[in-house]
Parts: sequence; C-alpha cells; structure tokens
Amino acid sequence: MPALIVGLTGSMGSGKTAAGNFFKELGAEVLEADQICRDLVQPNLPAWKEIVQNFGEDILNPDQTLNRGKLGAMVFSDDRKKKTLEGILHPKVFAEETKRFEELKNKNPRAILIVDAPMLIESGNHEKMDRVVVVASDEKTQIERLAGKNRWSREEISRRIAKQMPLKEKIEKADYIINNNGALEHLRSQVKDIFQKLESIAKGP
Repeated sequence: MPALIVGLTGSMGSGKTAAGNFFKELGAEVLEADQICRDLVQPNLPAWKEIVQNFGEDILNPDQTLNRGKLGAMVFSDDRKKKTLEGILHPKVFAEETKRFEELKNKNPRAILIVDAPMLIESGNHEKMDRVVVVASDEKTQIERLAGKNRWSREEISRRIAKQMPLKEKIEKADYIINNNGALEHLRSQVKDIFQKLESIAKGP
C-alpha cells in the first residue's frame, strides 16, 4: 500500500491533540479538521453564508466572524440544529481533506497523513480512512483535563461528554487504540509503536 490517510479521534479531553503532536514529531503530516472548519467559515465564504442563512446574523461578531461560543451553545442544545451545521460543514471538510491528501501523495508516495478529527466516526468520515486510531481515556481523567483548560463547570463538562458518541462505539471502529489515562511518556510510547506499524504498511512489501 502506498501513502496512508489515517483518522485520529477520541472524546473530549482524551488527549487526542497531544497524540497528534507526537505523530507530527515522528514525521507524519497532521491535518486538523477543526482548523479546516475555521478556515472554511471565514466571512463571505460559501460555508459562512450557509451558516448565516440557517442560524441568523445573531451568531456573528461585530467583525462578521462567527461567534463560535454562541453557535456552539445553540447546536449543543438542539440536535436538529446540530445536524444542520454538520450537513453544511462535513462535506466541505471531507473534500478539503481529500484534496490535501492527493497533494501530499504527489510529493511523497509513501507519506502518512494523520487527520485529527473529533467527529471522525460520527460523521462517517472514518470509512474514507485507511486506518483509524482512537485515543481512549476514562471520564474522570477527561473531566480533570478539561476543567484545567477552560471555564466550563464540571457539570457542563459532564453534560458535553454525555452528548458525544460513547467511547465503546468509537473503539469498535478502531484499528488501533491508545489508552491515555497516564503520563505523557506512556502516550508517546504508544504513538511511536503505532507510527512504526503505519510506516511498515506505507513502505509495502
């Protein structure tokens, strides 16, 4: 098999971003789905226009950028609105990921592209990946990590975690599972082991 496109996902506070950084250190290209989303919703771009049409101008900041906090609160409390937003963004994100992968393959036929995507499995995008890596942490560890990073209360964090796809369902779709309840060095070691396996696959027979 030539170049690989690998999905990296996990629940909030699982340590997925740290795992992505370790993959990058080892030589993988890492593409963040969240950053693609931010790029796609800049003022007056097609996705921005669709979002404003569906959610109204109240979700805009004075400079016309999206108020991500307002939009996030809106979709987290309404499944119908959440599906509407996902319907706008997911196809555009998938298209951009495919474009970047094709560009990378042209430069390096044995490249490994890691797609860091929180909604990888929920969106169905995992089916487009050559391999899927799930970073798993227990809920207590997730809450501790998230409480130290933002202003949400522990109750709000628990509520948001509960809204996500259960970890068990994500693990069922995984080719590789990283258990991240401990130290960063343990996480790094697991990432290194998986990366070596991916490199072996990309090199082919």
